[in-house]
Amino acid sequence: MSARSILHVDMDAFFASVEVLDDPSLRGRPVIVGGDPETRGVVAAASYEARRFGVHSAMSAARARRLCPDGVFLHPRGRRYAEISRRVFALFREYTPLVEPLSIDEAFLDVTGCRRLFGPGEAVGRLIKRRIRDEVGLVASVGVAPNKFLAKLASDLEKPDGFVVVPADGVPEFLAPLPVGRLWGVGPRTDAALASLGVRTVAELRRCPEARLRARLGEALAAHLTALALGDDDRPVVTDHDVRSIGHEITFARDIGAPAVLRAELDGLVEKTVLRLRDQGLAARTVHLKARFPDFSTVTRSATLPAATDSRRTLRDAARGLLEERLERRGHPLRLIGVSLSQLEAAGGGQADLFGDPGEERDGRIDSVLDDAAHRFGAGVVRRGAIRATKGGRGPGGGRDDGRPA
Repeated sequence: MSARSILHVDMDAFFASVEVLDDPSLRGRPVIVGGDPETRGVVAAASYEARRFGVHSAMSAARARRLCPDGVFLHPRGRRYAEISRRVFALFREYTPLVEPLSIDEAFLDVTGCRRLFGPGEAVGRLIKRRIRDEVGLVASVGVAPNKFLAKLASDLEKPDGFVVVPADGVPEFLAPLPVGRLWGVGPRTDAALASLGVRTVAELRRCPEARLRARLGEALAAHLTALALGDDDRPVVTDHDVRSIGHEITFARDIGAPAVLRAELDGLVEKTVLRLRDQGLAARTVHLKARFPDFSTVTRSATLPAATDSRRTLRDAARGLLEERLERRGHPLRLIGVSLSQLEAAGGGQADLFGDPGEERDGRIDSVLDDAAHRFGAGVVRRGAIRATKGGRGPGGGRDDGRPA
């Protein structure tokens, strides 16, 4: 059987690039989207001109201003970004129905079945890249490879405006000189552990005896990195139509143990996940939590609700409950956290309650407002707040009594 042809297409500095597209006077200037350097907030995206000053996404706007005092700070325009994203994804689907969105600005495409119509994967990748530039006015980096891991790795190597092809018979040569930090799952701590074994490149990782890797990293992480060092990844491209669950996860740059920080990260993941759920007109009955520890061991927990729902508060509270169970493992920070929703069905498909709960009706109205805000400004920019409780107590929604967002 011939090798698959997988593309990873990633729009370069997407939010900032859309702003430059709409205002050409910004071209060549350091554009920073998100946050207000005079008050607070975080950077959502930065142009490559801004990145040269050390500005990056998730950085505080105040720090971004210190690093790049001449930066042009702009408020996010989520609705405009979504509009451009829809045009790009429509272009993808002209070549293959097998499109797996990873976010608003990147996707995997399986173009294996397109060879007779459009040629090999490299030809399809170049055609898509050119059409994005000519028809949308933006620049994308593209990786072409036999699997998803290699395609995503390739698309990131020559950004911006990159195009890298990994031939099926050239995988070992492609991977060998790369630093091990390029492999999924290798953060600063694992990188240091590998360096202590004399392993700094993928080629050195392949030569390292598996017993030494297992002794230093643990069996799960050692097996994971050994497979990646060989370029192994048999995951299929999963389309929206095939999806049986919706979720998001994040790998932290540094392990996190503070419960308040983990809860805030979880809330952000829930917001992104519920927005996707609601945008597709779905409701979910089961909430899953994924937690990975520094030794790469991973645990999952789930909670099934009495009925399927698309309520942010209900799904968030269920996810928080699962997180609290994990936090009982004191002294063990996390390197990754994820949330997903399953047992999906059409929203509103259940039997209507003749005497609706006023609280649920209020939550529904709030969720609709948050949907609009997310589409306009980006997911999580506006979040549900807590209800201030009486002194010494907690609000009826279980929130904190300090009036900050729950």
